[in-house]
Amino acid sequence: SLVKDSSLMDVTNLSTPRKFLETSQFSTPGSSSMRDSSLLEIKEDTELDPEENSAVFMGILIKGLAKLKKIPETVKAIQERLEQELKQIVKRSTTQVADNGYQRGENISQENQPRLLLELLELLFDKFNAVAAAHAVVLGHLQQTVASPCSQHDGDIKLYDMVDVWVKIQDVLQMLLTEYLDMKNTRTASEPSAQLSYASSGREFAAFFAKKKPQRPKNPLFKFESSSHAISMSAYLREQRRELYSRSGELQGGPDDNLIEGGGSKFVCKPGARNITIIFHPLLRFIQEIEQAMELGPAKQCPLREFLTMYIKNIFLSQVLAEINKEIEGVTKASDPLKILANADTMKILGVQRPLLQSTVIVEKTVQDLMELMHDLSAYSDQFLHMVCVKLQEYKDTCTLAYRTIVQSDEKLVISASWAKDDDISRLLKSLPNWSSMAQPKQLRPKREEEEDFIRAAFGKESEVLIGNLGDKLIPQQEILRDVSDLKALANLHESLEWLAARTKAAFSSLSAAQTTSPGQDSHASLEHLPASEQILQSLSELARSFQEMADRCLLVLHLEVRVHCFHYLIPLAKQGNYAIVANVESMDYDPLVVRLNKDISAIEEAMSASLQQHKFQYIFEGLGHLISCILINGAHYFRRISESGIKKMCRNIFILQQNLTNITMSREADLDFARISTRLHSSTRDFILHLLLRNHAWEWISNIPSYHFLSSGQTGVGDQTTQNMRLQRLKEIICEQAAIKQATKDKKITTV
Repeated sequence: SLVKDSSLMDVTNLSTPRKFLETSQFSTPGSSSMRDSSLLEIKEDTELDPEENSAVFMGILIKGLAKLKKIPETVKAIQERLEQELKQIVKRSTTQVADNGYQRGENISQENQPRLLLELLELLFDKFNAVAAAHAVVLGHLQQTVASPCSQHDGDIKLYDMVDVWVKIQDVLQMLLTEYLDMKNTRTASEPSAQLSYASSGREFAAFFAKKKPQRPKNPLFKFESSSHAISMSAYLREQRRELYSRSGELQGGPDDNLIEGGGSKFVCKPGARNITIIFHPLLRFIQEIEQAMELGPAKQCPLREFLTMYIKNIFLSQVLAEINKEIEGVTKASDPLKILANADTMKILGVQRPLLQSTVIVEKTVQDLMELMHDLSAYSDQFLHMVCVKLQEYKDTCTLAYRTIVQSDEKLVISASWAKDDDISRLLKSLPNWSSMAQPKQLRPKREEEEDFIRAAFGKESEVLIGNLGDKLIPQQEILRDVSDLKALANLHESLEWLAARTKAAFSSLSAAQTTSPGQDSHASLEHLPASEQILQSLSELARSFQEMADRCLLVLHLEVRVHCFHYLIPLAKQGNYAIVANVESMDYDPLVVRLNKDISAIEEAMSASLQQHKFQYIFEGLGHLISCILINGAHYFRRISESGIKKMCRNIFILQQNLTNITMSREADLDFARISTRLHSSTRDFILHLLLRNHAWEWISNIPSYHFLSSGQTGVGDQTTQNMRLQRLKEIICEQAAIKQATKDKKITTV
């Protein structure tokens, strides 16, 4: 017992190690207060408590052992029992931390508290520093004893040194970390990962509804924990510990006195790989202290640092990657990943207004998780950044493949996707005011005095581009997207990718290459790693930009697809329709092509209103009436003859389209009024037509259509060429006069202002 007291006497029972170290009882390695003092100067004062000054007391013990010629046995006992005593410190500290948590109301057996592991390690660091300081004092006394000329020991006595002490401390810490980091993989594979916390799991409905073998619940019949005996025993144990705390400040239980209420657990939290994120930086600081104490050069590392580096590189990074792959593959490897949406709880947590793809939510949460790991394990930020880059690139490829599956038919893109892919067309559409207005909130848009004319000019430019690009070609069914669910999937993909792009941009904006450091070197930045980090950050920025571009393309496809549907139904209506009909029951019916177009528009409207934000919904449908008017007016020259009944039928067709679009856009859709007027012109005289155009301000429309021939379709007796030229000249004069009036009005407003 004397040997035990001399080795670790006041260390294992130390209540406040840091305070103990701050006193001048004895010094840390490197100082000279006790190491330079001679044992001959140490004298025992029988009137004082020897434990009041531990350094002096240890000197007295060494002096006594030297007189008894027990120095060799003492050194041997210290070396043999050092590791065992360190383990006892770990065990008692574990009990102390667990009891502290219990007194705060924390249930360790049911709650995972990684913070308690950090509390345990910080307590152990203090105690191990106190152990090292005590050994420095003992070694100083032993060296003086061995070197003393009056020493009467036979042969040379081989002492241990401080490196041996720090090696043992590192060994014990390695064993502790091996258990808490679950390096033996004792955790069951069925246990859910702590990586993602969203409520939705993303499992396929087929798997959810599949028949499962019923399992009998294994509920305990009864428990003793609430019995009077258990309650009284728990109260007794707590009372005993309080008394021990009040006396010494630390639990002094025996080897079998483990944790709260006599429990048999030896952990303060559940073992798991993610525990490293809580303790990494404090552990690195302690490793630095060890390396300074061992006087290692910059090229050498202590065993604990090598252990930590090996664990993170070879085990932890692989586990993180496996967790991420499992989560992402669970939603991206489904039969139709673009149709699996996040549930309502997830949307509420994220604060989004429209549905997001479950796969996008999982990928974004994965990115956030890796960014948190970058912060927790900053020495390995390059590896986590690389993981982010790889996962985002893989998800981009997944989305691209799913997108092409929708818009590609027989190895050929549908017309809307082909137009959206065309750089010239997409650039032109994005340059139009309706695109910039869509991208800008309505309350932030600049106010214009002639907003209606401004918007109509944008619609006219777009209609001109689309009509000029397609012409009067008939569109087969395989070149349009007839399944509304595909359009809904594109809308969901657009909202999801736009949200993902915004979230990733926000995450990456806080990063800089200077924040990354070399793996395994926590305080020394590696110059050769900075360019690599800059390259990764550049790749991440490009990925975020590519997600936004893909989202924009999806929105353009939706915008164009509705218009391609109009071409698909209305061009055959003009080229193949028979409107030289007599008044009968057939003439009173709507044209079947118009009915089908209306049905398509209504179905698309229903899908888009639930999938897109309101301003994007408006972008898809606003201006559609203008395009329909242009198609009908430009297609009028295909009518070889048109009767009065045919004109009425066409007007009814236009009216039902106008009524449907009005219900969708909540606007008058006055553009279709001009289409109806142009249809009625077929039965009017030429002079009356000019008067009607002037009265209804339809001259702008006539100036935008390619020919004047629609005025004479289906009629006879229109006059000779000279008469027609005179009327055409009069039409041009009307257009010029109205343009001059409009410009003068603008100038007057500017002058007035």
